[in-house]
Amino acid sequence: MNLKRIEARAVYFLRKRLPEAPKLALVLGSGLDSIMAQAEIEQEVPYEEIPGFHSSSVAGHAGRLSYCRINGVRVLVLRGRWHYYEGYDMQEVTFYVRVLRAIGVQRLVLTNASGGVNPAFQAGDLMLITDHINLMPNPLIGPNDDKVGPRFPTMHQAYASDSILLAREVAQREKITLHEGCYLGTTGPSFETPHEYNFYRTIGADAVGMSTVPEVIVANHCGMKVLAFSMISNVGGLDKHLAVSHDEVQEVGARASDNLAKLLLGIFPQL
Repeated sequence: MNLKRIEARAVYFLRKRLPEAPKLALVLGSGLDSIMAQAEIEQEVPYEEIPGFHSSSVAGHAGRLSYCRINGVRVLVLRGRWHYYEGYDMQEVTFYVRVLRAIGVQRLVLTNASGGVNPAFQAGDLMLITDHINLMPNPLIGPNDDKVGPRFPTMHQAYASDSILLAREVAQREKITLHEGCYLGTTGPSFETPHEYNFYRTIGADAVGMSTVPEVIVANHCGMKVLAFSMISNVGGLDKHLAVSHDEVQEVGARASDNLAKLLLGIFPQL
């Protein structure tokens, strides 16, 4: 599979379909679709129509790309993503990030549902991601395209500091409780054991999930600024032996999604 050729086709397709290339893109995780109630949708394309894009097999992912205006700001919204655990390789998982950069997107806002590792968290909380730990295959393995980014990109500030400051200000103004912490990315698809939760906490994680980190790495590699949030769907640890299901993740996400939407509505005009 020649992904560079498919990327060129996807870029051509989107440039023909979109009135103009927005500078901002938003990726919605499981159950986090509430903000679309505030969106004025101008164009909407199923993923299957876009070269190189895939329909997600995960419940709670709509599988559509929406070109819209949210609170006066033009935003390209990806309603769902595809994952490594679905059988795609890391180049396929992060393919859409390179396409977005090629059509002119400069800032990428990522959202996900994750398990809480920090015992201070509760189901339904929101966490601003300030750093990550990667336990997944690195999507930059293989030949490097020096025209896109450096062979050894720095990750010392993978999440843009100006966006983090803005998120804090908006959360305070809107009286939204917003935790901050480190997100740990694993392959999935199984949920974590109590000892895995404990181990992840020991090495510095506050939340754990099965997405986001590969996209953040690729976004940084190609010069995009990243802002990211986790919705805490459950909290695990040695003293918590509750079973977790994807249905529960979606249910909690639906409750937390309104707060996330309120937060994003305040952030977008200032990005």
